[in-house]
Amino acid sequence: MSLQVVIDGLVAGAMIGLGAIGVTLTYSILRFANFAHGEFIAWGAYFALAVSGFLGVLAPSLATPIGPFSFGWSLPIAALGAIALTAALALLVDALLFGPLRAKGGAIIILVMASFGAALTLRNLLEFIFTSRPAYYAEGLQIALRFGGVRATPDALLCLGVAAIVVVAMRFLIAKTAIGRAMRATSENPQLAGLAGVDIRKIVRIVWILGAGLAAIAGIMVGLLVQIRPTMGLDLLLPLFAAAILGGIGSAPGALLGGLIVGLAESITVRLIGAEWRAAVAFVILVAILLLRPSGLFGRPE
Repeated sequence: MSLQVVIDGLVAGAMIGLGAIGVTLTYSILRFANFAHGEFIAWGAYFALAVSGFLGVLAPSLATPIGPFSFGWSLPIAALGAIALTAALALLVDALLFGPLRAKGGAIIILVMASFGAALTLRNLLEFIFTSRPAYYAEGLQIALRFGGVRATPDALLCLGVAAIVVVAMRFLIAKTAIGRAMRATSENPQLAGLAGVDIRKIVRIVWILGAGLAAIAGIMVGLLVQIRPTMGLDLLLPLFAAAILGGIGSAPGALLGGLIVGLAESITVRLIGAEWRAAVAFVILVAILLLRPSGLFGRPE
């Protein structure tokens, strides 16, 4: 296995891992698989595209590329707006759909099916607003840096660095802060956590905000390194769940590690067999983990 395959796999895995952290947080607190999470990735990418374009019109100098990168300051600024807007969208979906279903004591399967409906609605709305034509944050080609026989663009290296920083920050939040302790308590036993004074509704809102924010970052990374299209979240959905289950539900570092493993497996598959088999890799990993170790690498058996 060449080092180039490893680099490509790590870059793809970082994007998958960030999205998987949102999946694992949502499941660990709300106890259902949210299949609309992929659409938050797509909406985050498009929110950043729209805000970045708006800023570029207001101040053209913001669109001038920063050093070796393909984008200007308009994209980092737009990324902050995209995170906030995606979080607001997630809270809106919860308030209109998932919240009322939870309040009525809806079964898990009802929430799962509702998430399918939400995903279809969000995807079609996205295509209606932005059309199905692929979009890009920057039109110019970027020159890859060479390290020996390995090539990587500055954008790709930046995405790897951002993914590492975000995971460290999430680890600190969950392990060292009062909010993180409340999240862990809610994940273990919501009823007991409520009796101990934890505001469960507040924790649910925080989980939606964190999950959607991470999805927006993942979407921006995908849009920066690949392209932006309405179905990008759907394409990532199976790898996201494979990474979340592989890492262990409830473990943010595990989700990132699972994403890196899935990304590496996809990269090796593309190199050895062909790109048409990429989609099958996540499914094979998912089935293997469910059969061999359902709790994942860092998860605990129920």
